Amino acid sequence: MKVRVHVSLKPGVLDPQGRAIHHSLEGLGFSGVNEVRAGRLIELDVADSVTDEALDDMCRKLLANMVIENYRIEKVAT
Repeated sequence: MKVRVHVSLKPGVLDPQGRAIHHSLEGLGFSGVNEVRAGRLIELDVADSVTDEALDDMCRKLLANMVIENYRIEKVAT
């Protein structure tokens, strides 16, 4: 089973990478972008027997920093 974990910073957490991307977009002449928030995507290929609870546990213990990040688990149809 394919699983995607989308990790993003919680609202209110400073995002220096997002600010750098925003600044670069402006420097390249792109206008109309009000804010950029950068995150990451983690793709897993897991056995069908892996439970939702196990996936959630993986995120909470390793894949996301629960103090400053949120995550969303997406199961991908293959």
